[in-house]
Amino acid sequence: MTDNANAHNQAVAVIGAGPAGLYAARLLAEAGHPVALLNRDIKLGGLAEYGIFHNKHKMKNGLRKQFRGLMESDNLHYFGNLVVGNAGDLTLDDLRGLGFAAVLVTVGAQGTKWLGLEGEDLRGVYHAKDIVYHYNQLPPYAEQEYPFGRRVALVGVGNVMIDIANYCIHDLKVDEVTAAARRGPADVKFTKKEMSLVAANLDLAHLESEIERSRAVLASVGQDPDAAKAFILSALDKAEPKDSETVFRLDFLASPTRILGEGGQVTGLEVEETTLEPRPGGGESKSVGLGTHRIIACDTVVFCIGDRVDASFGLPLDKWQEFAKHPEPRYPREGWSYEAWDPQTGQAIEGTFVAGWAREASSGLVGTARKDGENGGEAVLHYLATTPTAGNPGALAALEARLNGLGKPVVRKPDWQRLEEFEARQAAEKGLEFFKFSSNAEMLAAIGLK
Repeated sequence: MTDNANAHNQAVAVIGAGPAGLYAARLLAEAGHPVALLNRDIKLGGLAEYGIFHNKHKMKNGLRKQFRGLMESDNLHYFGNLVVGNAGDLTLDDLRGLGFAAVLVTVGAQGTKWLGLEGEDLRGVYHAKDIVYHYNQLPPYAEQEYPFGRRVALVGVGNVMIDIANYCIHDLKVDEVTAAARRGPADVKFTKKEMSLVAANLDLAHLESEIERSRAVLASVGQDPDAAKAFILSALDKAEPKDSETVFRLDFLASPTRILGEGGQVTGLEVEETTLEPRPGGGESKSVGLGTHRIIACDTVVFCIGDRVDASFGLPLDKWQEFAKHPEPRYPREGWSYEAWDPQTGQAIEGTFVAGWAREASSGLVGTARKDGENGGEAVLHYLATTPTAGNPGALAALEARLNGLGKPVVRKPDWQRLEEFEARQAAEKGLEFFKFSSNAEMLAAIGLK
């Protein structure tokens, strides 16, 4: 850890209380800095709380226990139910103006990716993130309705697709789930363990026909269709028991081009058949449309194609539509840049850093986020050690005064602890593995805030 003993009175604001933000905040607090951990949600945990499949209670409870330990530092001050951003309760400029010596942004990838297809505004078209938030009871998504039909088309073949397929097969028990991918079976992005959650419902005859249909294409770019099939089928060994008659299909070499509808409701997903071609100079092959189309009949479409940062948050974007990072970082960690950058001025945004999915969207799971958060914290420590006059020791008091004038309840650490205790009692009384409120109003009422 960087020696910043001369900078211990410098307060730091960490925005976002998912794994990256929590571990970064703990590291900074243990280094002696007063840390304000600002969170959009009432409960902390981010995607560790609201992004993991809803019935993985053992994993979630283990993470909650870890997070409770991280919050024990007296230097760590929690402020939940507080939105930071250009249209939020506070802006980045507000935090700098209050005297924080540094700001570390770990808000994750709050934006969603869409393909811009005709028909994306039809009823029955969703983004996977909204569905994941819904079944994990994140307000306000938990309070909204997301009606599913009997035939569901999923766009993408990664781990998020598996989560949505799992929900459709085991919770909703729909008739059909079809996952469409513009690439072939050798390019799936889920693991054997993830596939085991839905493998029992896999349409094996359809998979065999897809392998044979794509065999020549895969061979042309040096991929082994039999190895791809063996990988997918290996999930059958430890497949979750079949509890529905849902038919699950994987459609390869199929790039979505249009969503069809009637009366404002989805009726089908049009896909263009594709092939794979080598890229000049090597690397991953590219998907190329063949100009022929077919329709996947469905009444629900869910895009499972990843996330992006929120362009309205208040940080400049780079050409990849990510928060821009210093191209020649002054405080690198493991070769990566964590410093916010303004491409228009060609200057660093002084004292402002990004980590976790705010630095690289949809990258890795909890362990990766933890490591990246700690790296971001180390970059902040390095900055503070070389900028001993930055900030105002009274930043936390100034923040408290500002929050008192917001006219809305802000959840502090003791409030969050009371909520944890209240929900634990509810779970015990109801005989549940875990109890969680579905609305902010219920949470605030339970802890005596209005």
